[in-house]
Amino acid sequence: MIIGTVGRRVDKRGSAGDSPSRDAAILTYGMMFTGLVEGLGSIAAVRKNGRGVDLVIRPAASLPDQETTAIGDSIAINGCCLTVVGLDADGWMFQAGSETLSRTNLGLLTAGDVVNLERSLKPSDRLGGHFVQGHVDGLGQVAKIDREGEWVHMTFTVPAPLTRQMVSKGSVAVDGVSLTLVNVGSDSFSIALIPHTLEVTTLGRRQPGDAVNIETDIIGKYLEKLLPSLAGQRETDP
Repeated sequence: MIIGTVGRRVDKRGSAGDSPSRDAAILTYGMMFTGLVEGLGSIAAVRKNGRGVDLVIRPAASLPDQETTAIGDSIAINGCCLTVVGLDADGWMFQAGSETLSRTNLGLLTAGDVVNLERSLKPSDRLGGHFVQGHVDGLGQVAKIDREGEWVHMTFTVPAPLTRQMVSKGSVAVDGVSLTLVNVGSDSFSIALIPHTLEVTTLGRRQPGDAVNIETDIIGKYLEKLLPSLAGQRETDP
Protein backbone atom coordinates (compact mmCIF):
# COMPACT_ATOMS: atom_id res chain seq x y z
CA MET A 1 0.00 0.00 0.00
CA ILE A 2 1.13 3.53 -0.67
CA ILE A 3 1.99 5.23 2.57
CA GLY A 4 -0.48 7.98 3.42
CA THR A 5 0.85 9.44 6.64
CA VAL A 6 3.65 9.15 9.13
CA GLY A 7 2.58 6.47 11.60
CA ARG A 8 2.05 6.94 15.32
CA ARG A 9 4.11 5.40 18.13
CA VAL A 10 3.70 1.64 18.27
CA ASP A 11 5.64 -0.94 20.25
CA LYS A 12 5.61 -4.59 21.17
CA ARG A 13 3.93 -4.17 24.54
CA GLY A 14 0.20 -4.67 24.88
CA SER A 15 -1.98 -2.90 27.43
CA ALA A 16 -4.39 -4.14 30.08
CA GLY A 17 -7.29 -3.21 27.85
CA ASP A 18 -6.14 -5.14 24.78
CA SER A 19 -8.49 -7.87 23.59
CA PRO A 20 -6.91 -11.27 24.42
CA SER A 21 -8.29 -12.91 21.29
CA ARG A 22 -6.91 -10.17 19.05
CA ASP A 23 -3.56 -10.30 20.86
CA ALA A 24 -3.33 -14.03 20.24
CA ALA A 25 -4.21 -13.68 16.57
CA ILE A 26 -1.51 -11.09 15.89
CA LEU A 27 1.17 -12.52 18.16
CA THR A 28 0.86 -15.83 16.31
CA TYR A 29 2.84 -14.12 13.55
CA GLY A 30 5.52 -12.96 15.98
CA MET A 31 6.92 -9.42 15.94
CA MET A 32 5.17 -7.39 13.25
CA PHE A 33 5.30 -4.00 11.58
CA THR A 34 2.92 -2.18 9.26
CA GLY A 35 5.26 -0.67 6.68
CA LEU A 36 4.09 2.83 7.67
CA VAL A 37 7.36 4.59 8.41
CA GLU A 38 7.20 6.64 11.62
CA GLY A 39 10.16 8.84 10.81
CA LEU A 40 13.74 9.03 9.62
CA GLY A 41 17.00 8.51 11.46
CA SER A 42 20.60 9.30 10.64
CA ILE A 43 23.57 6.99 11.12
CA ALA A 44 25.70 8.47 13.90
CA ALA A 45 28.32 5.70 13.87
CA VAL A 46 29.14 2.31 12.34
CA ARG A 47 31.59 0.24 14.38
CA LYS A 48 33.03 -3.14 13.41
CA ASN A 49 32.20 -5.89 15.88
CA GLY A 50 33.76 -9.15 14.75
CA ARG A 51 31.98 -10.17 11.54
CA GLY A 52 29.10 -7.84 12.38
CA VAL A 53 28.69 -4.16 13.17
CA ASP A 54 27.30 -1.94 15.89
CA LEU A 55 25.02 0.74 14.50
CA VAL A 56 24.23 3.96 16.33
CA ILE A 57 21.18 5.71 14.92
CA ARG A 58 20.02 9.18 15.87
CA PRO A 59 16.25 9.44 15.36
CA ALA A 60 14.86 12.63 13.86
CA ALA A 61 13.34 15.04 16.36
CA SER A 62 9.98 14.62 14.59
CA LEU A 63 9.77 10.91 15.49
CA PRO A 64 6.82 10.72 17.92
CA ASP A 65 7.23 9.51 21.52
CA GLN A 66 10.83 8.47 20.97
CA GLU A 67 11.61 9.05 24.65
CA THR A 68 9.59 5.90 25.45
CA THR A 69 11.96 3.70 23.44
CA ALA A 70 13.65 1.15 25.72
CA ILE A 71 16.41 -1.44 25.52
CA GLY A 72 14.92 -4.63 24.09
CA ASP A 73 12.45 -2.86 21.79
CA SER A 74 12.24 -4.02 18.19
CA ILE A 75 12.68 -1.40 15.48
CA ALA A 76 12.65 -1.83 11.73
CA ILE A 77 15.60 -0.04 10.11
CA ASN A 78 15.04 0.18 6.36
CA GLY A 79 12.62 -2.68 6.94
CA CYS A 80 15.09 -4.90 8.83
CA CYS A 81 14.01 -5.75 12.38
CA LEU A 82 16.77 -5.15 14.95
CA THR A 83 16.76 -4.95 18.75
CA VAL A 84 17.73 -1.86 20.71
CA VAL A 85 20.78 -2.87 22.78
CA GLY A 86 21.82 0.54 24.09
CA LEU A 87 20.59 4.10 24.56
CA ASP A 88 22.70 7.21 25.04
CA ALA A 89 23.01 10.83 24.00
CA ASP A 90 24.24 9.77 20.54
CA GLY A 91 21.11 7.73 19.81
CA TRP A 92 19.93 4.13 19.70
CA MET A 93 22.45 1.29 19.41
CA PHE A 94 21.83 -1.92 17.43
CA GLN A 95 23.93 -4.94 16.52
CA ALA A 96 23.77 -6.50 13.05
CA GLY A 97 25.42 -9.86 12.39
CA SER A 98 27.03 -11.18 9.23
CA GLU A 99 23.80 -12.81 7.98
CA THR A 100 21.93 -9.52 8.27
CA LEU A 101 24.73 -7.62 6.55
CA SER A 102 24.85 -10.11 3.66
CA ARG A 103 21.10 -10.03 2.97
CA THR A 104 20.30 -6.34 3.51
CA ASN A 105 21.60 -2.89 2.65
CA LEU A 106 22.55 -2.24 6.29
CA GLY A 107 26.09 -3.35 5.48
CA LEU A 108 26.37 -0.44 3.03
CA LEU A 109 25.51 2.23 5.60
CA THR A 110 28.04 4.86 6.61
CA ALA A 111 27.92 7.77 9.05
CA GLY A 112 25.48 10.43 7.88
CA ASP A 113 23.25 8.09 5.87
CA VAL A 114 19.49 8.37 6.42
CA VAL A 115 17.27 5.36 7.22
CA ASN A 116 13.57 4.62 7.65
CA LEU A 117 12.43 3.82 11.20
CA GLU A 118 9.32 2.02 12.48
CA ARG A 119 8.71 0.55 15.90
CA SER A 120 6.92 -2.79 16.20
CA LEU A 121 3.16 -3.09 16.07
CA LYS A 122 1.11 -3.27 19.26
CA PRO A 123 -1.87 -5.65 18.99
CA SER A 124 -4.34 -2.86 19.81
CA ASP A 125 -3.06 -0.58 17.01
CA ARG A 126 -4.81 -0.09 13.70
CA LEU A 127 -3.11 -1.75 10.74
CA GLY A 128 -2.72 0.89 8.05
CA GLY A 129 -0.25 -0.85 5.73
CA HIS A 130 0.14 -4.64 5.61
CA PHE A 131 1.74 -7.24 7.87
CA VAL A 132 5.51 -6.73 7.59
CA GLN A 133 7.76 -9.10 9.54
CA GLY A 134 10.98 -7.11 9.32
CA HIS A 135 12.66 -10.17 7.79
CA VAL A 136 14.28 -8.98 4.57
CA ASP A 137 14.04 -11.56 1.77
CA GLY A 138 16.74 -10.09 -0.41
CA LEU A 139 18.23 -7.06 -2.06
CA GLY A 140 16.69 -5.26 -5.01
CA GLN A 141 18.12 -2.48 -7.12
CA VAL A 142 16.55 0.73 -8.37
CA ALA A 143 16.45 0.22 -12.15
CA LYS A 144 14.49 3.24 -13.37
CA ILE A 145 12.82 6.37 -12.06
CA ASP A 146 10.10 8.03 -14.15
CA ARG A 147 8.55 11.31 -13.01
CA GLU A 148 4.94 12.24 -13.66
CA GLY A 149 4.48 15.69 -12.20
CA GLU A 150 4.98 15.33 -8.45
CA TRP A 151 4.50 11.56 -8.62
CA VAL A 152 7.29 9.07 -9.25
CA HIS A 153 7.08 5.65 -10.89
CA MET A 154 9.98 3.51 -9.74
CA THR A 155 11.09 0.17 -11.19
CA PHE A 156 13.22 -2.32 -9.27
CA THR A 157 15.08 -5.43 -10.36
CA VAL A 158 15.04 -8.34 -7.90
CA PRO A 159 16.07 -12.01 -7.80
CA ALA A 160 13.53 -13.98 -9.85
CA PRO A 161 12.38 -16.18 -6.92
CA LEU A 162 10.98 -13.08 -5.19
CA THR A 163 8.63 -12.12 -8.02
CA ARG A 164 6.90 -15.50 -7.69
CA GLN A 165 5.58 -14.17 -4.37
CA MET A 166 4.26 -10.91 -5.91
CA VAL A 167 1.06 -10.01 -7.76
CA SER A 168 -0.09 -6.77 -9.34
CA LYS A 169 -2.07 -4.71 -6.79
CA GLY A 170 -0.58 -6.82 -3.99
CA SER A 171 1.76 -5.53 -1.29
CA VAL A 172 5.52 -5.35 -0.97
CA ALA A 173 7.86 -3.64 1.51
CA VAL A 174 10.74 -1.65 -0.01
CA ASP A 175 13.21 -0.41 2.61
CA GLY A 176 10.42 -1.01 5.12
CA VAL A 177 7.80 1.06 3.26
CA SER A 178 4.49 -0.68 2.54
CA LEU A 179 3.70 -0.19 -1.14
CA THR A 180 1.24 -1.40 -3.77
CA LEU A 181 2.70 -3.31 -6.71
CA VAL A 182 1.80 -1.87 -10.11
CA ASN A 183 3.44 -4.24 -12.59
CA VAL A 184 5.31 -7.47 -11.85
CA GLY A 185 7.73 -9.05 -14.34
CA SER A 186 9.92 -12.12 -14.16
CA ASP A 187 12.71 -10.30 -12.33
CA SER A 188 11.34 -6.80 -11.75
CA PHE A 189 8.40 -4.83 -10.41
CA SER A 190 7.20 -1.24 -10.37
CA ILE A 191 5.48 1.02 -7.85
CA ALA A 192 3.93 4.50 -7.88
CA LEU A 193 4.97 6.94 -5.17
CA ILE A 194 2.96 9.93 -4.01
CA PRO A 195 4.77 13.15 -3.01
CA HIS A 196 4.16 12.52 0.70
CA THR A 197 5.95 9.16 0.56
CA LEU A 198 8.88 10.72 -1.27
CA GLU A 199 9.14 13.40 1.40
CA VAL A 200 8.88 11.33 4.59
CA THR A 201 10.84 8.20 3.60
CA THR A 202 14.22 7.48 2.04
CA LEU A 203 12.60 6.53 -1.27
CA GLY A 204 12.65 10.19 -2.29
CA ARG A 205 16.46 10.06 -2.04
CA ARG A 206 16.96 6.89 -4.06
CA GLN A 207 18.78 6.91 -7.39
CA PRO A 208 19.19 4.26 -10.12
CA GLY A 209 21.64 1.62 -8.98
CA ASP A 210 20.85 1.98 -5.28
CA ALA A 211 20.34 -1.23 -3.29
CA VAL A 212 17.05 -1.58 -1.40
CA ASN A 213 15.70 -4.12 1.06
CA ILE A 214 12.79 -6.21 -0.24
CA GLU A 215 10.28 -8.14 1.86
CA THR A 216 7.48 -9.89 -0.01
CA ASP A 217 4.00 -10.35 1.44
CA ILE A 218 3.84 -13.21 3.95
CA ILE A 219 0.69 -14.52 2.25
CA GLY A 220 2.60 -14.97 -1.01
CA LYS A 221 5.28 -16.98 0.77
CA TYR A 222 2.78 -19.42 2.24
CA LEU A 223 0.91 -19.79 -1.05
CA GLU A 224 4.10 -20.53 -2.96
CA LYS A 225 4.99 -23.26 -0.46
CA LEU A 226 1.52 -24.82 -0.15
CA LEU A 227 0.19 -24.78 -3.72
CA PRO A 228 2.63 -27.34 -5.22
CA SER A 229 1.89 -29.83 -2.45
CA LEU A 230 -1.86 -29.29 -2.84
CA ALA A 231 -1.58 -29.78 -6.60
CA GLY A 232 0.35 -33.01 -6.03
CA GLN A 233 -2.29 -34.22 -3.59
CA ARG A 234 -5.07 -33.64 -6.13
CA GLU A 235 -3.15 -35.64 -8.74
CA THR A 236 -2.88 -38.65 -6.40
CA ASP A 237 -6.48 -38.49 -5.12
CA PRO A 238 -8.65 -41.30 -6.58
